[in-house]
Amino acid sequence: MKFIQIVSLIISKYLPFWIVLLSLIAYFFSDFFRPIRSLTGVGLGMIFLLMGLSLSTEKLISVIKNPKFALIGVLLKWTVMVAITIGIANIFFKDSAELATGIILAGTVPSGTSANIYTFIAGGEAALSITMATMDTIISPLLTSSLVQFFAGKLIPIAFWPLFLNIIYIVFLPLFLGLLLQWKFSKRIEVVKPYTAVLSQIALFIVVLSVISSAQSSLKNNLSELPIIFVAVFFQVSIPMLVGYWGARWWKVPEQYARAILFHTGICNTALAATLAMEHVSSLAAVPAVANMVVNLTLGAIVANFFANKKV
Repeated sequence: MKFIQIVSLIISKYLPFWIVLLSLIAYFFSDFFRPIRSLTGVGLGMIFLLMGLSLSTEKLISVIKNPKFALIGVLLKWTVMVAITIGIANIFFKDSAELATGIILAGTVPSGTSANIYTFIAGGEAALSITMATMDTIISPLLTSSLVQFFAGKLIPIAFWPLFLNIIYIVFLPLFLGLLLQWKFSKRIEVVKPYTAVLSQIALFIVVLSVISSAQSSLKNNLSELPIIFVAVFFQVSIPMLVGYWGARWWKVPEQYARAILFHTGICNTALAATLAMEHVSSLAAVPAVANMVVNLTLGAIVANFFANKKV
């Protein structure tokens, strides 16, 4: 047990390093990962299943009884992040429909699981973070599909129902299967819970390797575009983080909760965005999501470690 906890802590603390390292490995040795390219959806589904298994029922109930802060966080995420995303897509990529669509997808998916990890490191309220992520997951099939259809559908024809159903299969069903298993087999699930964090991280690594190796040719063919893409996604991540935190503080949200809202607002599940881009748009549209994944994990770790050294 201690060994697993140590491994999980090492992975969490240096998560950006592992993500960048695996991204480089997947890029330069993409053919080696050809067998796992079809596992992106499976890996994402596993992450949401494990999220459902690891939810603390007691803490979840306490947050649900006082949903004010969770609602503020979800509201900030779906207004601030979406507004900033649409602005960036129009400012940076008005002449590239595929890249603009990729940016829009990266900012209209539910929050990333790393937001939960960074909230914990930063001394934020982890139960609130998980509750907001759960709420995101429940509403995202409709919101993501509708927002992409409305904003990106003008750039590239995107079918609503295939996108909607894809999110249901990858996000919604695994999460509720996890909750159902925890409810039905609570004693057996308690044995698994200590391993959910490290299993989620391994699943995330599989997703990263799968996404990067699949998008390798698009990344290679558009190397000249990468600097501007990274600048764009830096603003896409950092501005919502700032607005989310200070907006929460302006609303008199306690510091511990504001830190959770900061990561929830700024970090989206860009591995999911990249998967949806490749399946419903093109591999080029997945490039902004891949860049965002690297940036939000790196920036999130820096911010989390900054707050870790400050008392709540």
